Amino acid sequence: MKTKDDPCRKLKCKHLVIEGTRYRTLYTSKFENRKLWTIPNPLHITAFIPGLVVRVAVKPGQQVKEGQDLLTLEAMKMKNQIKAPFSAVIKDIKVKEGEKVPKNTLLIELE
Repeated sequence: MKTKDDPCRKLKCKHLVIEGTRYRTLYTSKFENRKLWTIPNPLHITAFIPGLVVRVAVKPGQQVKEGQDLLTLEAMKMKNQIKAPFSAVIKDIKVKEGEKVPKNTLLIELE
C-alpha cells in the first residue's frame, strides 16, 4: 500500500519474490542499464588489464600445451605472462608486439 511518505510514489520500485517472500526494492537507472554478464568464451584469450604487448611467443597454427607462454603483457612496469589455459592450437593472433591494448581486448583465439 502506497502512503504519502512512501518513496515508491516518486521512484521506480520493483518487487522481487525470493522463496515465496515478496520484497520491495529500488533499482537505479545505472543498474537497469548495466551490461549483462555473459559466459566467457574459453577459446578467447583476453587482456585482464590494460597494457602493452611486449612479446608474442606463438604463431598461428602452432600447437601449445597447457601452461605454455602465449604472450607478455606489460602493465605498470610489471610483465605479466599470459599462458595457455589448456592444450590447443593457435587459430589467430589479434595483436602485435608494441601495441597498447585496453582491458578485455581479444588477444589470441584458440581452436
